Amino acid sequence: MIENLETLLALSRTGTMLEASTELRVSQSAVSKRIAALERYYNRKLIQKKGRRVELTQHGKQLVDRISPILSELRDIFVQEASLARGELVIGVSDAILSSWGPGIFVSIRNELPEVQFSFHTHRTPVVLDRIRSGEFMVGVCTGSDALDTDLQSEVLMQEPMVIIPSALEPIRMPRRGELGVITIEDYSGAWRSFRDEVSKLRIKREVALESFFSVAQMAIAGFGHGLVPIGVARTLKVNEDCLINLGARGLSRPVRFVARKSTYALPTVANFNKSLKARLNRFSFD
Repeated sequence: MIENLETLLALSRTGTMLEASTELRVSQSAVSKRIAALERYYNRKLIQKKGRRVELTQHGKQLVDRISPILSELRDIFVQEASLARGELVIGVSDAILSSWGPGIFVSIRNELPEVQFSFHTHRTPVVLDRIRSGEFMVGVCTGSDALDTDLQSEVLMQEPMVIIPSALEPIRMPRRGELGVITIEDYSGAWRSFRDEVSKLRIKREVALESFFSVAQMAIAGFGHGLVPIGVARTLKVNEDCLINLGARGLSRPVRFVARKSTYALPTVANFNKSLKARLNRFSFD
């Protein structure tokens, strides 16, 4: 029964059988069978098709609202007990962090805390936050404002400057009039939601939105337009910094934060990881 309820939760998050099956690592047929079993058990229709997507019925929404906190607490208990018994820390990391400067920071923390077994998982920030809420991850290192997720314990540890990679790496200057069109991350990103108001103040206009900062950077390098990305992404791709427009001094940066459920925040393993991470990021420089 629990795995059937977990499947309904996954379907409510993803909206499609394919994405739910991918998240759960089962076949689409298994997803359909689990939902059908729930509908027989409750004698209610729980989902309905809307084009290619799936939506919850009113009964489905009510069931999800009731079971979500219960399953989260159960996962939290099992993940904590199993992980802590093995000395394991399950960490969700935003993909642009784990693909750029993150691994260098994390390996030094691992060397400092040899008694801890680290298990890293990379996703976009909203997914990391959802999986922390669900109890699948114990902590997260992600981006976005800490004021956006009041149900979680969150602390901003660093501000990573945003930069503009000129199209085809041909040097440019910020225009004195009008707006500079850029390619950058889309609305779903935690980073975009944290600095979108500052972007307009700097007279920068998003003309194309992509799902990955690395894709934005590669498109800019190829000459498809100017790319607005975190400086860590530009450095990972070895873009000559002489041609970059660094917007950090103008107040445009993405927050890097530590996130955990309130029930796990003070656990010794979590607290030690947070302390070590904070110390390293305090010494870390993008200059």
